[in-house]
Amino acid sequence: MTWRPRAALRTAARSRLGRVAAVFLLVVARPGAGGPPPPTGPDYPRGETGFATGVPRGVYDRYGILLRTYLHDNLPGVELRLDNSQGSVDNLDRVAAGRDSFAIATADAVASYRGDGRDRIRAIARLYDDYLQLVVPADSPVQRTADLKGRRVGVGQSRSGVQLVTRRLLASAGLDPDVDVSASMLGVGDAADQLRNGQLDAFFWSGGLPTNALTDLSERFPIRIVPLGDLAEAVQHVEGGGADAYRAATIPADVYPKAHPAGTAVATLAVPNLLITREDVDSALVQRMTKAVIDSRDRIGSEVHAAQVVDLRTAVYTDPLPLHAGASAYYRSVKP
Repeated sequence: MTWRPRAALRTAARSRLGRVAAVFLLVVARPGAGGPPPPTGPDYPRGETGFATGVPRGVYDRYGILLRTYLHDNLPGVELRLDNSQGSVDNLDRVAAGRDSFAIATADAVASYRGDGRDRIRAIARLYDDYLQLVVPADSPVQRTADLKGRRVGVGQSRSGVQLVTRRLLASAGLDPDVDVSASMLGVGDAADQLRNGQLDAFFWSGGLPTNALTDLSERFPIRIVPLGDLAEAVQHVEGGGADAYRAATIPADVYPKAHPAGTAVATLAVPNLLITREDVDSALVQRMTKAVIDSRDRIGSEVHAAQVVDLRTAVYTDPLPLHAGASAYYRSVKP
């Protein structure tokens, strides 16, 4: 037997009770009724879009994983493809070339970038700061950056923001990065493994606090974070754009509870992270992505503690990049 909604409505409407039933039938007969409410905000293109993160076990990587989960529920039809990369410089290359639509990059890497398409790169939001961390075994004789001379040092991968700032830090300490250390180009996970296995004497890392790879390392191997605060002023005078992006900062004593000596804050430098895109990426999609980044702060921040500082009041400060038109539209829409 074939159900005919219009005939059923005519019959039901003949009685007072039927008029109530008619309303109900209209609702249930409507295509899509009973499903989730339509998303608010401008319509946007559906489909897969690329997001360049960073090295496995790093903060960019974990942030991307959690953002993808959030978008699955809050940006229906958009599938965020996560692409691991070497870090900030690699991410800028990928966005500029159109291989990814979104990525995270440090402000110093953005300011120093000279690749093709750099004029098309735009910002979505300032996220959180990366903290520079020089990690050594707890019993290491290294007490400051200058003590790395002649030692095996992890300096970050070749297209990473880590390597960019590491070279600047070494130069600020009076060391030639190409001569005075035995450099290994490693991501944070591999560097942590090699330090624990005695294959490295030290490694640099630039990341949000805490970085899971360092937390895991500290729980299996005694480490110490070497202070870098003495270089805060000198590094800003090293040749190269973006050096003024660094600021003096402190790693709180409770970030890595197992690091030695326990309960000690460490002076260092920090640099902002920017969520970036490209000028030609759809404005409605960027506007919805901007909203998702702000709205997901508490959910993502519960696992990526650095993301807890994402805030409307600071998100718009994306120097040296201008905001994408879609991001600007979102910030205007929520301005008091």
